[in-house]
Amino acid sequence: MDELAQIFKVFSDKNRLRIVALLSNQKMCVCELAFVLGVTQPSISRHLKKMKTMGIICDEQDGFWTNYFLNCNNLRTKTILKHVESWLRDDSTALNDLKKLDMVDRTKVCCK
Repeated sequence: MDELAQIFKVFSDKNRLRIVALLSNQKMCVCELAFVLGVTQPSISRHLKKMKTMGIICDEQDGFWTNYFLNCNNLRTKTILKHVESWLRDDSTALNDLKKLDMVDRTKVCCK
């Protein structure tokens, strides 16, 4: 029960829900997420760390970038993710984030 409570705490933050909505469409790096959400990279990194600790997301190295993506292999969060993604599909904030995502060029928003 404690683990379930911790998972729901992760989903109780608006920015983490926005991250889920974005990652349900594609893999993204910290810089891209920070640009779309309009928050600092350290803030995004803290959110991602919490999400990764609970098994909600995974990461992979892609040259210079670390890409983050939803962990659909974790059976404990897979069902929750399915419902969260469904609820966010028509959310105006999530839809605006997706529009902004179309304008992101990681080679321009990421510091090397």
